[in-house]
Amino acid sequence: MSALNTPPIRELDGGRLSRLLRAGIQRLLADRAHLNKINVFPVADGDTGTNMALTMGAVLGRLRQRPDSHAGKTLTQVADAALDGARGNSGAILAQFLLGVGDSAASLATLSTAEFAVAINAGAGYAREALTQPREGTVLTVIADFARETAHLVKTHGIEDFPVLFSQALLAVRKSLRGTSEQLDECRKAGVVDAGAQGFADLIEGMTEQLQRGVDVEPPDTAVSIADSPEIAAGEIQDLSQRYCTECTIGGDAIDRRKLREELASLGSSLVLAGTPRKAKVHIHVNDPEALFRVARQFGEVTAQKADDMQRQQRTAHATRRKVAIVTDSVADIPEEALERLDIHVVPLRVHFGEQSFLDKIGLAPEEFLAELVRNPLHPTTSQPPAGDFRRQFEFLTSHAEAVVSIHVAASVSGTYNAAVGAAERIERASPIHAIDSANASIGEGLLVMYAAECAARGLDARQVIERTTAMIPRTSTFALIGSLDYAVRGGRVKPVFKSIADLLRLTPVLATHADGRIAPGGVLFGRGDLLDKFARFVAKRMPRDRPYRIGIGHANAEPQAQELLARISALRPASQSSFVMPVGSTLSVHGGPGTLVVGIQNLS
Repeated sequence: MSALNTPPIRELDGGRLSRLLRAGIQRLLADRAHLNKINVFPVADGDTGTNMALTMGAVLGRLRQRPDSHAGKTLTQVADAALDGARGNSGAILAQFLLGVGDSAASLATLSTAEFAVAINAGAGYAREALTQPREGTVLTVIADFARETAHLVKTHGIEDFPVLFSQALLAVRKSLRGTSEQLDECRKAGVVDAGAQGFADLIEGMTEQLQRGVDVEPPDTAVSIADSPEIAAGEIQDLSQRYCTECTIGGDAIDRRKLREELASLGSSLVLAGTPRKAKVHIHVNDPEALFRVARQFGEVTAQKADDMQRQQRTAHATRRKVAIVTDSVADIPEEALERLDIHVVPLRVHFGEQSFLDKIGLAPEEFLAELVRNPLHPTTSQPPAGDFRRQFEFLTSHAEAVVSIHVAASVSGTYNAAVGAAERIERASPIHAIDSANASIGEGLLVMYAAECAARGLDARQVIERTTAMIPRTSTFALIGSLDYAVRGGRVKPVFKSIADLLRLTPVLATHADGRIAPGGVLFGRGDLLDKFARFVAKRMPRDRPYRIGIGHANAEPQAQELLARISALRPASQSSFVMPVGSTLSVHGGPGTLVVGIQNLS
């Protein structure tokens, strides 16, 4: 007899599979905030729900397109979308599971329960093989128990009806899920089930509910928002031996996955290698993300690089729920101490030297960037973060804050702000996300981000943070004394004839931010002698006397000169209240090279 007296369903074609999967994914998406809260393994960083939602959200997007009536082709498309969208440990495992299911059923136009059971068991095997050190009590265990039960029900009891198969297999999934709270020490101590396992159970729950509604009934397809969760994050903050959750995709003709796994295994922990000989998805926890990317480049073209700071995510997940979370991009130059203290989240731009790409300030530290700038005959370029990077950050933060305020480099010089806006618009969430064009860059942008984060830390709501930060934009400026015009000429920012004239007349241009967001010449210094004093006076003239200012100095391998510059500006404007000196990132040093000095000033009155 079928579950709840529904008509027997003995086969699934592509359309039916699409409806089942869409219903299951919607069920998972509805639970993502809870999954983030119970995430304790392998790190209690509160992002499993986000990662699984992004992974299966990519599948949902593919399924919402015109469905294929062929079951095997549908599953192959699902696997490909999951691999492209895979995020995090659980997301990579889930993608590999779907890849195994798709490979097994690729040639089948329809699936019987027996063929479905074979495909599910193939997927479970693929998922386990993706891990170097599989652990019981995780999503792997629940997948394996679901696969084992479907095979048992079909083989031993001869079940040919999908509603019956899912209803009974779901009982095994629930039992397996409950068991994860005892199998993993982390779950037992926290009193929770494994978050990845719960996400898989959500998927099966949703598919079972759809079968009970009727497999040919269109499933609910409305936007599912993340509801504010009163839960306190489970687990405890721990000092991590590997700080960055790092991922990339490798494309090639014949990727040697065995050798790739051997090369990666010594780099860190939680290694998941999913994919095929033509496309591999790597997930690993490391301290040096660039070490992973260097190895990956030996095996093919590397794309979709990302490195999430799990230490910072832990603090966010376990802090008292904030009214406002602050996000920025890596163009903003902010002291590490302030990033930590103010819990500021940074989405990195990409830096490209020819065909090689790096994550700004993660794949290449400022001093490494300058060394490569001097050594490499190819002049670097930068590109905005993919919208997916913003989406991942926003998805995570909306589970842990009432609102998100994202502050970015001037839209007139970069598409980063627009990428953030686009990502925010595409996220289904309850917590609002607001993007602000800083009309600034480098140190000036950093000062605005710090100001916003300080407002948030005082408990101001999103409206207040936005109003006060926006009011501070015209009172914040950035000036740069470039080390050499040679780099600006190489990058096409300055015409060779301009450099010739500047050299002939012994002029040194000063770059500045302008009211309309442009970063362009803001004046010149005459003569090449005592440039520090001339630059200090140039900046001081733009700081009204007796006004309190915050001053930040950035430098490109020129710390002694930066400290001296700060001392001279402070002597000229003693009313300044706070200051810092730090290495500057790639955004301005790419145009000035070593020796570049950047000053950011912010009128606090």
